[in-house]
Parts: sequence; C-alpha cells; structure tokens
Amino acid sequence: MTDGLFHAVRPVLRTRGIVREELGRDLIRLEIEEATDGLKTLCARFIAVGPNDEPAYLDGTLLDFGLDIIVSVGPTSSARTVFRGTISALEATFDEAEAPEVAVYAEDRLMDLRMTRRTRSYDAMTDADIVREVASAHQLAVEVDIEDTTHEVVQQWNQSDLAFLRERARLVRAELWLDDAGTLQFKARDRRSATELTLVRGGALLDLHARADLAHQRTAVRVSGFDSDARVAIDEEADDAVIRGEVSHGRTGPAILRQAFGERVSQRAREVPLTTTEAAAVARAEMQRRARRFVQVHGLTTGTPDMIVGTRLTLERVGRPFSGGGYHVTRVRHTHDLARGFRTEFSAERPTLEEGA
Repeated sequence: MTDGLFHAVRPVLRTRGIVREELGRDLIRLEIEEATDGLKTLCARFIAVGPNDEPAYLDGTLLDFGLDIIVSVGPTSSARTVFRGTISALEATFDEAEAPEVAVYAEDRLMDLRMTRRTRSYDAMTDADIVREVASAHQLAVEVDIEDTTHEVVQQWNQSDLAFLRERARLVRAELWLDDAGTLQFKARDRRSATELTLVRGGALLDLHARADLAHQRTAVRVSGFDSDARVAIDEEADDAVIRGEVSHGRTGPAILRQAFGERVSQRAREVPLTTTEAAAVARAEMQRRARRFVQVHGLTTGTPDMIVGTRLTLERVGRPFSGGGYHVTRVRHTHDLARGFRTEFSAERPTLEEGA
C-alpha cells in the first residue's frame, strides 16, 4: 500500500517502548538538533490539561527523568526515526489565561560522555586507540575510520569525555556522532556514509541564505613546535593542495583569496606538536577546516526527515555560484509546531564556487 498525495507528518513519540498517542495529540512544538560535533538534543512541549485542574504529564507515567524517548516523523510506510535519547529535564509553565504546558528535554547517549570529566594521559597511542578507550569506558561500540598516527603523549586536562573527543576530532579532521544502532562513530568526512538529497528553490526548499566569504580563508597554514628527542625545531605547512584533492571543479576559497589579495598564511600557536608528523596533521586539518567552510548556506525546507548531519546535498535554482552539488550538511534542526507543521532547518558548506561566478 502506498501513501497518498497528502499524508500526516505529525511526529510519533514513544516512551517505555510504547507509542503515546496522547503525546502526539497534545504536542505544541518539537525541536530536534544535531551538528558535526555530536550530541543530538530534543525539546518537546505539550499542552498539559489534566483532571481536577491538575497539569498532565507530571506524574512520571509517560514522562520522567531517565526514560528513553523515541521520535519518528514521515508517512507511515517510510517513517524515519529522528531522535533516540533519554529525558534529562522536565519543565512546567503556567501563564495567566493560558493552558498549562509541560516540556521535556532529552539528549542521546553522548550525554554520558558530556557528564564525565577526567584528567588523564594517553601514552604512545593513536587517536583510534584513544577513541576506543573512551568508548569502552561508557560501554559503547565504536567505529573509527581516520588517517591516524601514534602520539607520544595526549593529555585530557579537566575535560569532559565529549569535549576531549571533540578536540581530537578537530585535530584529525573527523566528525563525531552516535548512529541509530547506538554505535559511536568517529570518522573522516569523506568516509562518512549518509543520505543524498536534491533541494530545489520553489519546491521543498522554502528559504536559503548563501554566502561565500574570504574572511577566514588562508592560502596556507603553518604549525610550529619542538621535537625534544631529536632536539630540532618543527615547522610544517599545508597549502591549498589539501583541498584541491577533494574537489573536481569550481573555484576554491584559497585560490580566490590568492588572486584577490595575495598570499595569506596563518600561523597556529594553540597546538604544541611533539613530532613533525603531528604538526603536519594539524596543519592539514586546519587548512581543510577553513577551506571547506568557504561557501556556507543556511536553509529551511517543508520538512525533510531524510536529512541528517553528513547528508550530501545538491541545490538547484539558487544562482549559478551556489548551485550544484558538493554540499556537506553540518547542522540539522527538525521542528514541528501547530502553525507551520513539520519544517527542517539546516546548515551546509562546500569549498568551491561554480565557475563563472
């Protein structure tokens, strides 16, 4: 049986593994958000009119601290789970002449990493080894797929496990997330599996703001340090070759910057690499991070449950410089309310403008 031309996209909510029709009926607004650094969050707000003038949903039966909550959206035959997490906050609102409201806030299992703070050292380990050790401490299965190297020492200094993994991800050009099966994923962008979508202005794409900005572009990134074993200075540089290898056409930010303003080299001072290998990896990661963000778009669709962080996106009818593929979705925010229904807000980026721009 196929879905009709018109179908309901009202979210379906489950707690204790059971579909809660009353939650769907009383839902006022739903917000689900995720970005490339992990930790998916939810806020759901409900009309809470109960018997005997008492607010509903505050007795712990359907909504309570520590309960799993699952949300799916879309037509019945192709509904997609857009959130799976644990309730961490309850809120009640009582305004004059208004029905009482109850809100719940939830986070996925990366909340455990966010709430665990440590100080420790990792000696003679790769980043993959470090990620696996952190995941093991939280009984999480893990998949790691990155370019890796062994570090003499890596320190986690009074950081949460989530903040620490986010820092490691930034330094090795990886993205961090929890998949639908509950597996911690730590992968380079080009090794991440995701959906592919095309959005057309005037169709599902309602609003779009697109910008190509040279402010944070650089023609090269240089990282310095000192190798105490070899007693030599470290000075490594990455140029726009690291981004040219990722694109097949179009004009990159570093190339346009060089043509318009000449050479602009960034010197990194935050990191203190102990080997030339570490310094080269940091320089490449920072150069890629900047170049990939040359073109940034922020958009709104009629509701796209298949859009996730990592989606490979093609935009059409948005002007020649910004049209085409190559966009990588970096933030997704699914919302549902009584006024507009289901909507999806997103941010995406790519390293090039189309030729002729």
